[in-house]
Amino acid sequence: MKITVAGEVKEYNDGLTLKELIEAENVETPEYVTASVNDELIDQSGFEKTAIKDGDTIEFLYFMGGGC
Repeated sequence: MKITVAGEVKEYNDGLTLKELIEAENVETPEYVTASVNDELIDQSGFEKTAIKDGDTIEFLYFMGGGC
Protein backbone atom coordinates (compact mmCIF):
# COMPACT_ATOMS: atom_id res chain seq x y z
CA MET A 1 0.00 0.00 0.00
CA LYS A 2 1.07 3.60 -0.55
CA ILE A 3 0.72 6.11 2.27
CA THR A 4 2.00 9.62 2.89
CA VAL A 5 4.14 9.97 6.01
CA ALA A 6 5.23 13.47 7.02
CA GLY A 7 4.69 14.67 3.45
CA GLU A 8 6.58 11.81 1.79
CA VAL A 9 4.89 9.00 -0.17
CA LYS A 10 6.05 5.59 1.06
CA GLU A 11 5.16 1.95 0.51
CA TYR A 12 4.35 -0.45 3.34
CA ASN A 13 2.73 -3.87 3.58
CA ASP A 14 -1.01 -4.07 4.25
CA GLY A 15 -2.17 -4.72 7.81
CA LEU A 16 0.08 -2.10 9.41
CA THR A 17 -1.03 -0.44 12.65
CA LEU A 18 -0.12 3.09 13.64
CA LYS A 19 2.08 1.70 16.43
CA GLU A 20 3.99 -0.45 13.93
CA LEU A 21 4.40 2.53 11.60
CA ILE A 22 5.82 4.65 14.42
CA GLU A 23 8.36 1.90 15.13
CA ALA A 24 9.20 1.44 11.42
CA GLU A 25 9.71 5.18 10.96
CA ASN A 26 11.98 5.40 14.04
CA VAL A 27 9.93 8.31 15.37
CA GLU A 28 11.94 10.36 17.84
CA THR A 29 10.66 10.14 21.43
CA PRO A 30 7.61 8.00 20.56
CA GLU A 31 6.38 8.24 24.15
CA TYR A 32 5.59 11.93 23.53
CA VAL A 33 4.16 11.75 20.02
CA THR A 34 0.58 12.22 18.90
CA ALA A 35 -0.36 11.31 15.37
CA SER A 36 -2.88 12.49 12.85
CA VAL A 37 -4.31 10.09 10.30
CA ASN A 38 -6.17 11.90 7.54
CA ASP A 39 -6.38 15.00 9.79
CA GLU A 40 -7.90 13.04 12.70
CA LEU A 41 -5.86 13.22 15.91
CA ILE A 42 -5.02 9.85 17.46
CA ASP A 43 -3.53 9.74 20.94
CA GLN A 44 -1.27 6.98 22.20
CA SER A 45 -4.12 4.88 23.55
CA GLY A 46 -5.33 4.39 19.97
CA PHE A 47 -2.01 3.55 18.28
CA GLU A 48 -2.33 -0.25 18.53
CA LYS A 49 -5.89 -0.39 17.23
CA THR A 50 -5.58 2.17 14.42
CA ALA A 51 -5.12 0.36 11.10
CA ILE A 52 -3.33 2.24 8.35
CA LYS A 53 -4.98 1.94 4.94
CA ASP A 54 -3.84 2.56 1.38
CA GLY A 55 -3.89 6.28 0.62
CA ASP A 56 -3.79 7.45 4.27
CA THR A 57 -1.86 10.58 5.24
CA ILE A 58 -0.04 10.41 8.56
CA GLU A 59 1.68 13.21 10.45
CA PHE A 60 3.56 12.94 13.76
CA LEU A 61 2.96 15.81 16.18
CA TYR A 62 4.61 16.98 19.37
CA PHE A 63 2.78 19.39 21.65
CA MET A 64 5.01 21.62 23.72
CA GLY A 65 4.16 23.89 26.59
CA GLY A 66 5.94 27.01 27.53
CA GLY A 67 5.61 30.63 28.29
CA CYS A 68 6.55 33.06 30.97
